[in-house]
Amino acid sequence: MSLKETIDLTRLPAHIAVIMDGNGRWARENGMERFMGHREGVISVRKIVEAGVQLGIKYLTVYTFSTENWNRPQAEVDALMALMVTAVRRETKDLAANNVRLRTIGDIDRLPPLTRRELDASIDETKNNTGLNLILALSYSSRWELTEAVKKIAQKVKDGVLPLAQIDEQVISNHLTTKDIPDPDLLIRTGGEYRISNYLLWQSAYAEFYFTDTYWPDFREENLYAAIVDYQKRERRFGKING
Repeated sequence: MSLKETIDLTRLPAHIAVIMDGNGRWARENGMERFMGHREGVISVRKIVEAGVQLGIKYLTVYTFSTENWNRPQAEVDALMALMVTAVRRETKDLAANNVRLRTIGDIDRLPPLTRRELDASIDETKNNTGLNLILALSYSSRWELTEAVKKIAQKVKDGVLPLAQIDEQVISNHLTTKDIPDPDLLIRTGGEYRISNYLLWQSAYAEFYFTDTYWPDFREENLYAAIVDYQKRERRFGKING
């Protein structure tokens, strides 16, 4: 029996965030170059998106490329950008057919022009879709995001647009790249590591964390169902006392 049958569809996480880790190790352990792990990881994204659509998940954010990833060898960065272009071209039609809306967060201006054009085209083609929101965290890190938010808020204070006394949590949230996206309920990290690597730090304050040893290229529908089942066993109090 699939774990899918044990999921309570009335208690789904509205927003699932994923750190897709283990592509390189998967490739190495299978006698392949690192790039092959990333390519196989694209298949996992497709499978998880399809599963999320079937369940009725509203938001899925995947950590696709961090600001720190720009420091990787240039050949690997170039290969990842080329893979992104190919994947977006290939998957856009299926995204549209499944009523999936593609979105991005991060320092998108740093992306190569071709990558940016392909993303913009796919975002535009799917902008009216009303099902799952697939959010690619690209050239993203929380420290970058928070730094940019502080700059914007400071400028508004300097210009006299925003009184200092009015700065609160909501003001900060409104200046993040996720300002119109709900905070994640469940954060999944694959690959056996137990850290969140500068990912959605502000937004994950009350997220439930799920860590698995499974490498991302091996992460499929049943793995997602297992994470959701585990999530549904937890009591979420948001700092309050139950009862």
